[in-house]
Amino acid sequence: MSSYAPRVEQMDISGIREVFEGASEDDINLGIGQPDFPTPEHIRTAALSAVEEGLVDSYTGNKGIPGLREAISEKYDRDNGLSVDPNNVIATSGASEALHIAIEAHVQHGGEVILPDPGFVAYEQLALLAGGTPKPVGLRPDLTLDPATVEDAITEDTDLFIVNSPANPTGAVQSKSDMQEFARIADEHDVVCVVDEVYEHILFDGEHYSPMEFSKTDSVVAVNACSKSYSMTGWRLGWVTASNDRIERMLRVHQYVQACASAPAQYAAEAALKGPQEPVQEMVSAFETRRDVLLDGLEDIGLETPRPEGAFYAMPKVPDGWAEDVLDNGVIVVPGEVFGDRGAGYARLSYATNVEELKEALEVMKSVTQTTLH
Repeated sequence: MSSYAPRVEQMDISGIREVFEGASEDDINLGIGQPDFPTPEHIRTAALSAVEEGLVDSYTGNKGIPGLREAISEKYDRDNGLSVDPNNVIATSGASEALHIAIEAHVQHGGEVILPDPGFVAYEQLALLAGGTPKPVGLRPDLTLDPATVEDAITEDTDLFIVNSPANPTGAVQSKSDMQEFARIADEHDVVCVVDEVYEHILFDGEHYSPMEFSKTDSVVAVNACSKSYSMTGWRLGWVTASNDRIERMLRVHQYVQACASAPAQYAAEAALKGPQEPVQEMVSAFETRRDVLLDGLEDIGLETPRPEGAFYAMPKVPDGWAEDVLDNGVIVVPGEVFGDRGAGYARLSYATNVEELKEALEVMKSVTQTTLH
């Protein structure tokens, strides 16, 4: 048998998937990272119309259809006060591909990739796939990433650092001053800041700020998607935004990985970004109600939980073996160590489920906690 590539041998199967494989269909799922709402009707209608009109029978341009890239440009102007040329956007197969081509295009062999720990499981694995060296750094007690920690970790071998806000798995939201600092650090140290903004609109407290707003050079690469904000995880449509030179390098990777994003999904995404935003607001309102139910329940149980300000995750501190015991009792949660070594002692709970199931899950968690502690 031929040998395998060492960089792939270093990679792990997602710990989230391992949790799901051991679960039953009857379990209450607080592990899933996707909204439980249908894709809004006007978005589905746009995709069907594109199919019926024969607009999706061929490859699109590598960067994506003009209408979608214009819609993304308008989104940055409307939501972020930024002027983004449609030519500085690549439509991708979800944020996953956007992250992949951003890291692949900027990380040299052995180059360091500074990433949050705990953080989204893909960051470390994509760094390894690119031949880089992951360099996890710890978070503040409120589970936000400290710019000073990132700056202290930078060496002459650092190529890139990743910021995620609102964050998976923590629900933490970085402040305006943090984002200003991340932009300064990238500019002054000549390293790339990749900012993952897929949960941008699922925000309960404060405002969303992007390092792109504050960078004085071309050091920031922004990744986003329709997946979470518009309940379109299955459509697999994201994008990456950067300077001309960076987009050109990422496009070289994209051309051979994907050629172009799914054409029906591109028309759907154009409708999502240009159409009514009330469905997003209604979904966020429902998530906020669920968050409050979950936080109240966790407080009643006695589990210390940093208050999540966005996304749809909470990350309480839990006793040893708690996540496994909860799973054995019919509630799927994800052990914190899945998201990095510093996630040990935490568990990630997703509240992308209805209030009734959240209350049932809290009863199970309360029983398990009492048993564990006594």
